[in-house]
Amino acid sequence: MNALAQSAPLAGERREELRRRLLALGFDVVRFASAAPAGGAALRAWFAAGMHADMAWMERTVEKRGDASLVLEGARSVIVLGVNYRGSDALETRIENRKSPTENATWARYALHEDYHDTIKPGLGAAGRVLEEFCGVAATDYRYYTDTGPVLERGFAARAGVGFRGKNGLLISREFGNWLFLSAILTRVAIEPDAPLRPDVARASGDEPAGLLCGKCTRCVEACPTAAIVAPGVVDARRCISYQTIENKGAIPRGLRAGIGARVYGCDVCLEVCPWNRFAREGRKTLLVAREELTELTLRELLEMTPERFAAVFRRTAVKRLKLSGLLRNACVVAGNSGDGSLVPQLVKLAAHELPLVRAHAVWAARKLAGEQAGELLAAARAAEADATVLAEYE
Repeated sequence: MNALAQSAPLAGERREELRRRLLALGFDVVRFASAAPAGGAALRAWFAAGMHADMAWMERTVEKRGDASLVLEGARSVIVLGVNYRGSDALETRIENRKSPTENATWARYALHEDYHDTIKPGLGAAGRVLEEFCGVAATDYRYYTDTGPVLERGFAARAGVGFRGKNGLLISREFGNWLFLSAILTRVAIEPDAPLRPDVARASGDEPAGLLCGKCTRCVEACPTAAIVAPGVVDARRCISYQTIENKGAIPRGLRAGIGARVYGCDVCLEVCPWNRFAREGRKTLLVAREELTELTLRELLEMTPERFAAVFRRTAVKRLKLSGLLRNACVVAGNSGDGSLVPQLVKLAAHELPLVRAHAVWAARKLAGEQAGELLAAARAAEADATVLAEYE
């Protein structure tokens, strides 16, 4: 560690050779940033306003997220790695020509792969071994994460010039648009940093201003179905469809359900409308495994899904962490928004599900679709109901 602390930064052709070796592992982007602390003022303000909802695990690590040395003592550099996850041209065409919600429930594009945490991890392990061999360091001299640790990947990515923080709060690349999985390797190896996209912009606070290359465009802000983007670069998780359909383990607030539309898992609206996506192209998928067939699942199939079928269909995907109860909850909301009365029998059946979470959303959806007939159709389920949350949906 002492030798590393005194060593000169890796620069010139040696730095570029390291970049080439890491790119060869399947990463689409390799950039280098200083590990110097970031101000983190915007992040702390976000937590203070309660916009992280119930994700207390993020707030507990707020100091580490602004200072890489609290994660890896003596960290001098951050290697930012990006993997392009834009779907195939055929998938993009299917998404643009969506059928009814009944036939095509909408999934966030990142979910149409095997879990990226699992498939990118071997690449990060290989990157670590390259670092050991190329720089002569030990495994204890670096630490890597892909959206799993107390690291502000987007902040370091902006600092390294991978892209800029858009008004949607996401990292936007001039080359890949909004479709990058980001990973970070914190290391005690000093590497000459790459320049940010706009070196002339003052960063005294350590926080890059949102919308650096957005100009006057506000498409993402205007397009958000639940008005979750409350200021440029500031997303209130409590209103965000991605949070509500994935991270929220309880009931989805009634006032947000209509805005969810056909989105059964996550939301890409603020990504899809971004003009920078016109430069994006299909990813190499070297470190990803596509599961685009999930888009062929009908809403009826989701509403009728058994635990066994759920385990088989979503094996190795990020959706498995939602569990069947969460997927049924979301599918009920989408059904309620679909206007398709043929789904009422499935919803009536789910109104007697073993879990109150599922029953509550099934009742809401059945009442929306069946109208005045809902009382009669749900009579048996209501007579057996004792949970206050579900009874509130009947009222």
